[in-house]
Amino acid sequence: MARQTFKIEGLAELDEALKELPKATARNVLKRVLTEQGQPIKDDGERLAPRLSGGLKASYTVTQKLSRRQKGLNRKESDVEVYIGPGPAAKSVQTEFGNAHQAAHPHLRPAFDGNVMKVLNGIKTSLEHEIEKARIRLAKKAARIAAKIAAGK
Repeated sequence: MARQTFKIEGLAELDEALKELPKATARNVLKRVLTEQGQPIKDDGERLAPRLSGGLKASYTVTQKLSRRQKGLNRKESDVEVYIGPGPAAKSVQTEFGNAHQAAHPHLRPAFDGNVMKVLNGIKTSLEHEIEKARIRLAKKAARIAAKIAAGK
């Protein structure tokens, strides 16, 4: 499997800001941002998928879960990972890449290529916004707890 690398400025600062949040909050922020920002790739993949029975288009999703087979093939590289594409049916791979009996009809790759920079920049922007919202929520929660403690004394 070929790997691509992208360079986005400013993610180191966002990573530091995430480390300041409680671990569960940081994970939830990342899940929310990645799921939201993966939508354009999902939408384009659905749009580009050939329509035979409609099952391929309907199987497109943005998820954190993989099938048992996909888990075996995938090496986890991060605490939070989001997967975008059609379901685990072999038909989706055959349609994307073709085989001896069928020509390739790429749908996920063009969707990815057409949206990758938009998604990566969207992740950066949304992450900044979501981290700030999480900080505000945590500050309000701390103030409520402090008020309860003060009222109890």
